[in-house]
Amino acid sequence: MERFCQGDAPAFDALFQRYARPIQGYLTRLTGSPATAEDLAQLTFLSMVRARGRFQDGARVRPWLYAIATNAARDHARRHRRPEDLTPEGELPLTAVADTPQPRDAGLERAVHRALEQLPEGQRLPILMHRFEGMGFAEIAEALGLTESAVKVRAHRGYVRLRELLAPLHQETAE
Repeated sequence: MERFCQGDAPAFDALFQRYARPIQGYLTRLTGSPATAEDLAQLTFLSMVRARGRFQDGARVRPWLYAIATNAARDHARRHRRPEDLTPEGELPLTAVADTPQPRDAGLERAVHRALEQLPEGQRLPILMHRFEGMGFAEIAEALGLTESAVKVRAHRGYVRLRELLAPLHQETAE
C-alpha cells in the first residue's frame, strides 16, 4: 500500500489480486446479490484509488478496504431500498462465493441467511467479517470505527440472537 500511495501502479495490481475476491465475497454475503457485489467491489477499489492520499502510514490495508466496502454497501442500500433479484417465492436467492463448495444443505443455508438478515446491521457486520471473512476483532473494530470491546459485544449479541433464531431448526434436526 505504501508503494501504491507513492504512485507505483503495479502495487495496485498486487493489492487488487490479494483483496478483490475476499471483498467481493464479503459484499455478496452483505447484499445477497453477486451482480451488486461485483459493482460494489469495483466501486471499493475505485474509492481506494481516490482515497489513497488519506491512507495513514502504518495503518492496516485490510480493515481500511473493508470499511470502504461496507460504506459502499450502505450507500447502495440507501439508494436502492427495493429488494433485488428475488426468487419466485419472493426471497433473496442463495449465493455462494466463487471457490467455495456447494452447500450440502440448501435449506440450512437459506435459514442461516434469513436469520442473518433479521439481525441489526451492528450485529450482522461483525459476524459476517468474523465468521465468513476470518477477520479478527481488532481488524473489525478498525474497519467499523469501533473499539474492539464494542465489536466483541456486538458479535456476541449477534451470535446469541442467531442461536435463538436457529433453535427451532436445531430442534427439528435433533428429532
